[in-house]
Amino acid sequence: MMLDDDLNKREEAAKKIKKGVYILPNLITSASLFGGFYSIVASLDGHYEKAAIAILISGILDGLDGRIARLTGSSSKFGVEYDSLADLLAFGLAPGILIFTWALRPFGRYGWLAAFLFVVCGALRLARFNVQITTIESKRFNGLPIPAAAALVATTVLMFFHIGKGEEIVKHIAVLLLIYLLAFLMISNVKFYSFKELNMGKRMPFRLLVGLVFLLIAIAAEPVVLLFILSLGYVVSGPITTILDRRKRLPVKIPDAPVRKNK
Repeated sequence: MMLDDDLNKREEAAKKIKKGVYILPNLITSASLFGGFYSIVASLDGHYEKAAIAILISGILDGLDGRIARLTGSSSKFGVEYDSLADLLAFGLAPGILIFTWALRPFGRYGWLAAFLFVVCGALRLARFNVQITTIESKRFNGLPIPAAAALVATTVLMFFHIGKGEEIVKHIAVLLLIYLLAFLMISNVKFYSFKELNMGKRMPFRLLVGLVFLLIAIAAEPVVLLFILSLGYVVSGPITTILDRRKRLPVKIPDAPVRKNK
């Protein structure tokens, strides 16, 4: 009887442990979620620069929670689902509201449809990623990641304010086309580099360290300009690499050897 009681107590204790959640990674995810919520509030209040910065901070926190979970061995299905919900708000709804209130409102129906399309394509992108996470190669993302799309939206807003055109953008059709393009790229099959092979804990070439140091110096000197260039460069890199990969896969046609005629 004593042994049975001990076994039952151990099983109950094990069940209680499994029902718990890991605090640190989910706390960081909550902070990322807070950044997205604050961005929405700032957008509605007309503080567009603050809203854009909040989205970028959420992006940094989103990159940290997954890495910390893997390093500490605290990955869980709950954390994955919670992270997806936080991503939808911070990188889908928040950028959609920001870009609509800042630039797309004068376009009327086409403006809010573009903002909604961005949100729904971001949701579809997250759902597809969760389904395909074990079936696609880890080196490439299938479609533009929603944090990257949100980063380009945020840095675009900051860039226009940086050059003094932040209040004159309301009738600029380029922003409308940009949102439609980002929405399409998120649900497309265009491949984007995932950076999962870039492990900071492993030995890397010395020139990589030098390059990263110079990159940090450049960002510190002109943060808005460099972040916009990096975001835009990543978005453009997907279509370029996809086109190059398809050209490499095309069969090479070997011309037929000339037929010699006997005299």
